[in-house]
Amino acid sequence: MTNEMNGRRPEKAPWLVASADVEIPFHDVDAMEVAWHGHYVKYFEIARCALLRRLNYDYPQMQASGYLWPIVECHLKYVRPARYGQHVRVSASLIEYENRLRIAYEIHDIATHQRLTKGYTMQVAVDARTGEMQFVSPSVVSEKLEAAWIAG
Repeated sequence: MTNEMNGRRPEKAPWLVASADVEIPFHDVDAMEVAWHGHYVKYFEIARCALLRRLNYDYPQMQASGYLWPIVECHLKYVRPARYGQHVRVSASLIEYENRLRIAYEIHDIATHQRLTKGYTMQVAVDARTGEMQFVSPSVVSEKLEAAWIAG
């Protein structure tokens, strides 16, 4: 990643991207050897964890910071089916972080680069002690983003 902002982190964070490669396993497919639609959320989760680890704010760090981040919205658009044995790349991009975490996803076939699925999830911060939803992301998020930006 190049720092083209003269040392300043951009206001939006589409520069923060991570991906994970997945081979569609037999236990994820139906009788037609097509991945069952519900498993795509699991593939998103794999890429989301890679993204959060890149930010150094994976689920253990979230919990240690005193906040839980439940998914409050999930959207998927199926373009082409994923099939048994297919090798796919799942990418996750942080596109909003000020009031919530909005992460965009794409699943592509590794061999053909065809897009199979796209979507997004939204997570909100909840104070782990009180259970109160936070309407602004806690400062730990901007601190982690700043550190990731500097680490480049």
